[in-house]
Amino acid sequence: MTKTIRELAADLAAERLTSVALTQEMLARAEAHRAEGGHAYVSLDGEQALKEARASDALRAAGVVASPLAGIPISIKDLFDVRGQVSSAASLALTDAPPAASDAVAVARLRAAGAVLLGRSNMSEFAFSGLGLNPHYGTPRNPHDERRVAGGSTSGGAVTVALQMAAGALGTDTGGSIRIPSAFCGLTGFKPTAATVPLAGTVPLSRSLDSAGPIANSVDCCAILHAALSDQELSTEAPRLAGLRFGYTADFVGAGVDAQVRQAFDAALAQLRAAGALVEQFDFPELLQLPAINGGGGLVAAEAWHWHRELLEARGAQYDQRVAARIRRGQQQGAAEYLDLLDARAHLRAIAQQRLAPYDAWLMPSVAIVAPEVAALEADDATFFATNGLVLRNASVINFLDGCALSLPCHDKGELPVGLSICGLNGRDARILAIARSVEALLRER
Repeated sequence: MTKTIRELAADLAAERLTSVALTQEMLARAEAHRAEGGHAYVSLDGEQALKEARASDALRAAGVVASPLAGIPISIKDLFDVRGQVSSAASLALTDAPPAASDAVAVARLRAAGAVLLGRSNMSEFAFSGLGLNPHYGTPRNPHDERRVAGGSTSGGAVTVALQMAAGALGTDTGGSIRIPSAFCGLTGFKPTAATVPLAGTVPLSRSLDSAGPIANSVDCCAILHAALSDQELSTEAPRLAGLRFGYTADFVGAGVDAQVRQAFDAALAQLRAAGALVEQFDFPELLQLPAINGGGGLVAAEAWHWHRELLEARGAQYDQRVAARIRRGQQQGAAEYLDLLDARAHLRAIAQQRLAPYDAWLMPSVAIVAPEVAALEADDATFFATNGLVLRNASVINFLDGCALSLPCHDKGELPVGLSICGLNGRDARILAIARSVEALLRER
């Protein structure tokens, strides 16, 4: 049985388990996964992880427990700096970069909370895809169906959690890169307001849209990890669902949803109504402007080009060429186009404040489709780019609005996973986490 971080912490506190034993167990699963051809981890740091676990057990014996994360193994996405290691962002173009002189802020905060760092998880190269394919380090496969993708860009991180090779994963989210793999792998993922977790010491994709957050097995797990990452107090608030107001829209994020996702989403809405929540459809037609706004590659391409332009010139042949092509779209944008994007974003954020004002949270399918199969995506560029766009569509709305969102599993047992996203505007992180606790408890009754 998969245990939550809080359950593992209770086992450690009651001396039913040691951090060393837990770390050895997860390392053994990770090694077995690699031996069987799995690609969840780019690298494992077993010796250092066990050293950290021994230190954690010694501190606990002395009465020192930094947080509920003390002694808990966590995987780190391969774009976060870890002192003494190379942050390659799962690309060959950075494999000979110098080792990091210090930890990224997010990594340092996990260390301060007592977490054990197991290794670097695989990802879409430079975090620039919602599907998780990687031609350099292999493509992590979906734990529920190995023919399918795990979702990107935090693909490996999701698989480490789903296969109990870590109790949680540190990921990033620029257009859905935490919520998409969470939805595809039947996990819980939280994308906080971007400014909540400092990104110093990470390989960036888009300085305007990047955010760092957790993938884990429950809302409580995500809340524990987010509290450490954001250096905030942990809250366990879970409001009554009766009387809460939820809105959903058919505009943009509700279109083109496949049958299984639609069925799971509608069933979740029905459960919320039965629990006494007010669930109503509202109009948000301005979202239909997003394809035109981002038609030239959007903020992601513009800001990725700024960071990558010299590296692409020197080592473009070592890139995944699908990633390189998307980055190079930013080269076609000038200052005027970039400022137009910023203005469009500010305009849409102001409209969202009005549209969402009546609601405690905005609900949407995390992804419009279930996890697609790898073979078709690898074989054809047109299929890859069309599917990637559809997979990113819903989640990327929240990044563009600078909001926060949590994806919860909402599918029936035995079916391919489907995610329900509970979304809020900038700074509503604590409220969204609290509401998500209550929604999670309701969905688990099904």
